[in-house]
Amino acid sequence: MGSAMDKAKGHANEAVGNMKQAAGKASGSKRMEAEGKAQEMKGEGQKAMGKAKDAVKKAADL
Repeated sequence: MGSAMDKAKGHANEAVGNMKQAAGKASGSKRMEAEGKAQEMKGEGQKAMGKAKDAVKKAADL
């Protein structure tokens, strides 16, 4: 998977995770809130992977 795809999926997972957290807080569902936090963290990891791939590619191009 390319760096742009990693970043895009990361942004999407963060957004969905934030929505799940908000829904969990609103409904009092600790489980949904926790699932949202986990999904948000997954998105952060995906974005970091995309940035790392960009850095490696940039270093290889030197």
